Amino acid sequence: MSSINITVPSRDKCLELLKTYKTPTHVINHCKAVSEIALQIAKALNDKGCELNLGLIEAAALLHDIARVEDNHGLKGAMIAEKHGYNEVAELIKLHMYYITDPYKERLNEQDVLCLADRMVKEDEYVGLEVRMQYVLDKFKGNKEATERIMQRLEENRILKSRIEKIIDMKMDQLMSL
Repeated sequence: MSSINITVPSRDKCLELLKTYKTPTHVINHCKAVSEIALQIAKALNDKGCELNLGLIEAAALLHDIARVEDNHGLKGAMIAEKHGYNEVAELIKLHMYYITDPYKERLNEQDVLCLADRMVKEDEYVGLEVRMQYVLDKFKGNKEATERIMQRLEENRILKSRIEKIIDMKMDQLMSL
């Protein structure tokens, strides 16, 4: 996404919105952690020539679970962002739960970074893709359809993660330890 005509809330405004919409503290802490991880990935990618919008990534990561305690929280969170005029942020929030990345596409985008970061953070801690997705799989044990969908997302994200590691010339765990 280009940064032309994109309205993005500041970090402080995002934190204010999380409080306004009564997002639980543990969810806010998760959103902050996802934001930190996403920004770390995006900055490393930008250092290698990618042109990711850091403000958009930060805002979307901070607000991605603003409505997490509600059913269909991605859509409800997107509606909140749209209500405040943050349409590009809303688009990222809307897709974050069911985003199907194409790890082979030419250009990585903000959605890729947000979703990968979210899929590597358990609660408010970076645990990596495998640990986080095993946690999700365990929650849906016995649900064949959900398990198949989760396994498909896991495979796509393994490829995406490897691609990012190749671009930044560093393993994700290394990047997160800097």
